[in-house]
Amino acid sequence: MVLTDAVTVDTHSHAGGLLRVRADGPFTPVASPMREGGLAVACLAVVTDAPTHRLAADHRIHTFREPAPGELYNYAQRAFARLHALVADQGMRVITDAAGLHLARADRPCAVVASEGADFLEGQLDRVDEAYHRWTLRHLQLTHYRVNELGDIQTEEPVHNGLTDFGAAVVGRCNALGIVVDVAHGTLELVRRAAAVTSKPLMLSHTSLTTRPRPFTRLVTPEHARLVAGTGGVIGIWPVRSIFPDMDALAAGMARMAAVVGTDHVGLGTDSMGLVGPATFESYAELPGLVRALFAAGFASDDVRKVLGGNYARVFAATMPA
Repeated sequence: MVLTDAVTVDTHSHAGGLLRVRADGPFTPVASPMREGGLAVACLAVVTDAPTHRLAADHRIHTFREPAPGELYNYAQRAFARLHALVADQGMRVITDAAGLHLARADRPCAVVASEGADFLEGQLDRVDEAYHRWTLRHLQLTHYRVNELGDIQTEEPVHNGLTDFGAAVVGRCNALGIVVDVAHGTLELVRRAAAVTSKPLMLSHTSLTTRPRPFTRLVTPEHARLVAGTGGVIGIWPVRSIFPDMDALAAGMARMAAVVGTDHVGLGTDSMGLVGPATFESYAELPGLVRALFAAGFASDDVRKVLGGNYARVFAATMPA
């Protein structure tokens, strides 16, 4: 019942073979496993720095070259077009406002158009408006695997000491338009400044908690998480099997984050079809197993609804223009 009478949201997904931009490969099912598992909304994210990074010998993803002028902008146009083609292929609906998200249910799967990395802006603020209107962008992650014009990333040495002035301007433009600002992959200093300049809640779409951070980790400390939660935002927990080997472990990880920031600030960000290694669950059809694990971990029904979508819906609604 929890999954049928509530808004359920994956805060970060590349499901459907979305990332096969250059090969223009076939799509894989998204809507049918969403219906089967009870997921109403997937935040489908293009990756706009993809031509410039790859998995290196140290088993980490690094930028291996700088893009040519206009390259990442042009790549993003193809990526956004592919996202919309996927949505049409699957018979999904694109959500553009809070009312649409509020009404979303799993029997009619929906998508929020997202971008992992704002590299396609190439330092041009007006491109935020263009993506909002042309591609219905409603969720923008500032950085990814490339230290870009907006700020520093967790997986490389800092260059900008956090969020740049241009990054702060992008946050402000997103706030004005109604685009969720996602600080995943950003350093603690980037998040610190983003939290100071935003007028809307921040999202950190996919990570998990650590109290013993290692260099270049994608996990976040309690301080990092509390900065996001302090804006009214949400931290999405990702189902990385090397961290969470099964659903019970994933639910326990969500409970640990809730103990640090409160249940109102925890979500689910699967990074579906974007993880480097295996996932705790491979299909949205398996989502009921996470519901059972969350109940077993001590979450009440209302809290399960919040964690599996209600919290994101609140952030999305708060981000929209009045």
